[in-house]
This record gives sequence, C-alpha cells and structure tokens, in this order.
Amino acid sequence: MANYRDRRVAQEILKEVNHLLQKKIRDPRVQDVTITDVHVTGDLQQATIYYSILSDDASAKKEAQLGLEKAKGLVRREVGHALSIYKTPEIFFELDESVEYGERIDEVIRELHENED
Repeated sequence: MANYRDRRVAQEILKEVNHLLQKKIRDPRVQDVTITDVHVTGDLQQATIYYSILSDDASAKKEAQLGLEKAKGLVRREVGHALSIYKTPEIFFELDESVEYGERIDEVIRELHENED
C-alpha cells in the first residue's frame, strides 16, 4: 500500500507557508513571492519549497531568495507548530523555473501561429 503521508505533509506545509507570507512575514523582498509547490522527502526530514516571483529581473529574484532565506527560521518554527509530526523538516527554498519555461513555450507557439498566416 502506498504511503501518502509525505504528500499530505507537503500540502500542509504549502498551506502554512502561503499563510505566513500573507500574514506574518513583513519583509518587502518577499511580497511578490508565490509558493508553487512543496516536495518532502519520504522520511519527512527535508522540505523543498518552490516559489515563483512576478518580476523577470534577476536582482529581484536574488532579493526574494535572500528574504526567504532570512525568514527560514520563522517559517520552520511556525510549520512545526502547525503540523503534528515528530520532527519538523529542514526547509529549503528554490526558484521554480517551470513558470518561465511555460511562458517560453507559449511564446514559441504564438510565433508559430503568426508565421502560418
């Protein structure tokens, strides 16, 4: 039988981190950050939180990463309080490149349609 606990924990972390970004973290560097996904290892020791940012500017992405790294302790503590598991996972933030990849695919498709006409 498959173990779905890691996926349930990932969903709870996603929900809690989104709540924290909206309500408790006041850092202006993370105002435009959106959490897209969370992956938790099978032993629940590590959680990778994927985020995207609206700006295409490289400096804005770097600032967002620095802001998230600074808030990592608060996020881990609050996630630990919200979840009822033995050990709170170590948290890592990673920029989600899939949004930019999807936009690039849309752009290529639009260019192909324009060339057909």
